[in-house]
Amino acid sequence: MLVGTVKEIKNHEYRVGLTPESAQELIVNGHEVWVETGAGDGIGSSDEDYIAAGATIKQTAAEIFAACEMIVKVKEPQAVERAQLRKGQILYTYLHLAPDAEQTADLVKSGVTAIAYETVTGPGNSLPLLKPMSQVAGRMSIQAGATALQKAQGGRGVMLGGVPGVLPGKVVVIGGGVVGVNAAQMAVGMGADVTILDRDLTVLERLDNHFEGRAHTLFSNQAALAAQIAEADLVVGAVLIPGAAAPKLVTREMLSTMQPGAVLVDVAIDQGGCFETSKATTHAEPTYMVDGIVHYCVANMPGAVARTSTYALNNATLPHAIRIANKGWKAALKADPHLAEGLNVHEGQVTYEAVARDLGYDYVPVDKLLG
Repeated sequence: MLVGTVKEIKNHEYRVGLTPESAQELIVNGHEVWVETGAGDGIGSSDEDYIAAGATIKQTAAEIFAACEMIVKVKEPQAVERAQLRKGQILYTYLHLAPDAEQTADLVKSGVTAIAYETVTGPGNSLPLLKPMSQVAGRMSIQAGATALQKAQGGRGVMLGGVPGVLPGKVVVIGGGVVGVNAAQMAVGMGADVTILDRDLTVLERLDNHFEGRAHTLFSNQAALAAQIAEADLVVGAVLIPGAAAPKLVTREMLSTMQPGAVLVDVAIDQGGCFETSKATTHAEPTYMVDGIVHYCVANMPGAVARTSTYALNNATLPHAIRIANKGWKAALKADPHLAEGLNVHEGQVTYEAVARDLGYDYVPVDKLLG
């Protein structure tokens, strides 16, 4: 199979779909890999590194979109990229379609076979291709929040760890999944006063045992959430409904109860955000103010630490990429029900139930396509 990866064009996105090492693995498996010139610059990998791995460098993304049977990316294709997709081509990348009607419509129109990293499952309903970026984003949420809390950034002027004689900052993490755990670990490590809210008692018990009293756990309901929000210096939104739009848990009305200069970091922004006042931002302008509250809603947080993120992502995505290339998308999905969960769009049909429901499309089950 002819596999291609292009330079990411989303604002301040420095990751790349295939590292030189990943390209080499595909080549060893008998496939040809094309890489757009400069695609690896953001992770410190030159065109020469890809050539040494056996890949072919192409001067434009258009050449790759026109010829390659499978396109491997990181972020959802932008409008100019979507216009180049076609029927019979495989797109393998993060998509986050539920809150993005325009992208979904374009993918449906193109006829492309689109496999989304974020809905590929693993044992126990895990999301193994989303997990590495959730780990990065969770840890980054505390770094970003701590910076946004600085007075010069519009924040309260609070140091999360405090100092002797001064109380530490209060961090509230909404959601005890992968993002929430990693955010809490970073915040605890900085010496903050940390509370994690979740509605799953099994998750709360696991977190309570894990942190051994260094972080508090609290069952999430409207009253508990409102009380915690009012006292928080930093709130991290870490909720996820796989493939679906995130629920709006923090309302604009709640902002009026918060301390001026408190910070909201919405890690769920790729799925539409879990704060009512969230809107996607970029690394160029990461924050904005609403009612005196700092909002950090960067939709590609891991892109800021591109090398770490790319290698972590490739560790998870490459095995499936090789299977798809070796067998073709249909045989690969038939052989692996977990990978089949990643199929979101195929030849004009929406094949992921949550996306179809949220955006008003007829749902076509993957099993029906696979026969």
